[in-house]
Amino acid sequence: MDQAKALAALSALANDTRLDLVRRLIPAGEKGLPAGDIAEALGVSASRLSFHLSALQGAGLVTARRESRNVIYAVNRGGIGALVSYILDDCCCADPGIRACCAAQGQDHGH
Repeated sequence: MDQAKALAALSALANDTRLDLVRRLIPAGEKGLPAGDIAEALGVSASRLSFHLSALQGAGLVTARRESRNVIYAVNRGGIGALVSYILDDCCCADPGIRACCAAQGQDHGH
């Protein structure tokens, strides 16, 4: 991932609704969720959801596919993984202390 793509992804995530959206999509995995279900769960209008999903898609963090009359959205694990890797490896120079903190945080949350 290059710096421009990383900045676009970070910018897309720097919004509470979009971060909640990603949190909701990750457990759904590749199966994803229909747009209507996401809007209802987040309590946002369809047009507002579309705006947020578009930002996440443009940043490479979310994918969309059509199934019958529904648009199904799923998290792009490769995109999120590339962003995390960029932050840890490039920005943080693969610092072992920072990596250890990340591992400890994961254990604190039951991961």
